[in-house]
Amino acid sequence: MLREERRILNDVRTSLVRFGASDENMAPLERSIEQLDELFLLVVVGEFNAGKSAFVNALAGRMLMDEGVTPTTARVTTVRYEDINIVDTPGTNAVIREHEAITAGFVPRADLVLFVTSADRPFTETERAFLEQIRSWGKKIVIVINKIDILAGARELEEVRSYVADNARRLLGLTPEIFAVSARAAFRAKTGEPQQWASSGFEALESYIRRTLDSASRTRLKLLNPLGVGAALIERYAAAARERRAELSQDVALIEDVERQLDGYERDMAGGFDGRMAAVDNVLLEMERRGHDFFDDTMRIGRVIDLLNRSRMQEGFERQVVADAPQQIETRVTAVIDWLVDAELRQWQRLTRHLSARRRAFQDRIVGDRDPRDDDESRPFHDERRRLVDSVGGAAQKVVDTYDRRREASELADGARNAVAAAAAAGAGAVGLGTLITVAASTAAADVTGFLLASVVAALGFFVIPARRARAKAEMRAKVADVRARLAAALRTQFQEEIVRSTARMRESVGPYTRFVRAEGEKLDETTARLDALRDEMARLRARVDALAA
Repeated sequence: MLREERRILNDVRTSLVRFGASDENMAPLERSIEQLDELFLLVVVGEFNAGKSAFVNALAGRMLMDEGVTPTTARVTTVRYEDINIVDTPGTNAVIREHEAITAGFVPRADLVLFVTSADRPFTETERAFLEQIRSWGKKIVIVINKIDILAGARELEEVRSYVADNARRLLGLTPEIFAVSARAAFRAKTGEPQQWASSGFEALESYIRRTLDSASRTRLKLLNPLGVGAALIERYAAAARERRAELSQDVALIEDVERQLDGYERDMAGGFDGRMAAVDNVLLEMERRGHDFFDDTMRIGRVIDLLNRSRMQEGFERQVVADAPQQIETRVTAVIDWLVDAELRQWQRLTRHLSARRRAFQDRIVGDRDPRDDDESRPFHDERRRLVDSVGGAAQKVVDTYDRRREASELADGARNAVAAAAAAGAGAVGLGTLITVAASTAAADVTGFLLASVVAALGFFVIPARRARAKAEMRAKVADVRARLAAALRTQFQEEIVRSTARMRESVGPYTRFVRAEGEKLDETTARLDALRDEMARLRARVDALAA
């Protein structure tokens, strides 16, 4: 059982070190593990002037400790009594803080705690606080009410005993053993005044000590003591892990919200692009309609002379059909570019506002009194989290502050022009988008008018011209459809790549924060599961210890 206990406690130590437990909190666990190989420790605690030193002297039956109305014990003093170490500690109070720190640091080593309170001021507020701290370490506690000789009689003693019992029960959740004694009378009885023994109340206390601190009981308490320390630390850090997980849920919610916004941004941009491309399409459809009107007007017997003049036909086609379509298309594509640039800037601004709100939440949490969660082991977690949010928020704000709308629009326009040029199999060079559309449309005009001329020369006749007019319209429809398809495909590809690039930049900026939150979440889940498993192992071992003692 001792080997099993050491293994479990070492696993607790390893898990807490991985969690980032402070040296201050790990020290009691280390000391309690070492204490398994030492004598049984009975630790006497209480406020100064409660009579702790007088109590130890009464137990020993000789003057070992200095006594007085002022704090006389400034260090831990150990007295060996057979197989037990009786430890006198400095008094706890709000005046001499270093004494309280010594006592608080020694209590986790105790196998049994004798809590001494004075009959003239039983269960003070500082005693309540200190007793609660002892309880948190899972210690076996016996309460000693000292100085009963100053009370008026049995009724007053019963009132004090009831008061202490009620408060102890509310604080500890159970009623501990309570002994009312006069250490002064007991000491006198053992040093020459035996008539003082009956009124000292020490007989019952010493009988309890002899009865409950036999070999089996000491072994049980010795084994349970480190388990109590380990359990207390597990509860403390399991609670800290749950608290961090709860805090981290706010970061997870923020990241999920950012992801939803970016997904929504991509969907909105895709839908908005379709609507704006319809305006570009309409320009080409209108050009096609004008082409049909042109063919209806020119391809008839009365315009034969004009039909034979190829240059005039092509010039008329470009003037009446192509007209200002390239300029309109360029204007509409520019509008799409402006819309995309503005939308990207607004999305960066939304991201910045989200992160700024999170940064303010951190700042609000540390304004004023120190947050109890900011202990040594929690600070790296909070600091890293705050640093990443500051870093990501600062990077997003920098993008917003330095966003050059003209440069972004120019780069988009160049990309769109090159995409259309590639789709039209034309060299981009310094050629503008409108010029590329003109080239595409003029090529269609040349093809159609050339086809018309050859047809008319080959077979001029009443039935030929209507047939050729229908074929010219079909050819025109096919040419325009081809221009529309290539233009839409080229622009769609270019703009989709820009939207993907834009959202990738935003996701990349949040990336370090996202990775930290996910890694911390996994670490906290793993720690919580491990601590839960160790808690169960300790509970099983505690049951075995109890069974062994029984």
